[in-house]
Amino acid sequence: MSEEKKSRGTLYDVTRTILLAAVGAASLAQDELTHFVDRLVERGEMAEADARKLVKEVMDRRERLERERKQQMEKQASGEAVTKADIEALTARIAELSRQIEELKKAQGGS
Repeated sequence: MSEEKKSRGTLYDVTRTILLAAVGAASLAQDELTHFVDRLVERGEMAEADARKLVKEVMDRRERLERERKQQMEKQASGEAVTKADIEALTARIAELSRQIEELKKAQGGS
């Protein structure tokens, strides 16, 4: 196996692992976000309409991330190289979503 193929295989494995972790985190985050927002609404700390808008915004971002993941996987399958910049961009988006979830948790009081 050539060095290029080994490198591509390793990059694929790393990319796949990162993306699977992101999808898992997004799924868990969706459940946590929904529960968190529902509690804010129940306590009267957030209007239901605002809560639904927030959940929709976060889920829309998650869907965009999923589409990007799919495009990256298709790019890899077609033989196009996934660049380090591609991985870094996805990692940055995941980090931003995680940061937003943590901010929401802190706003609730860490529950």
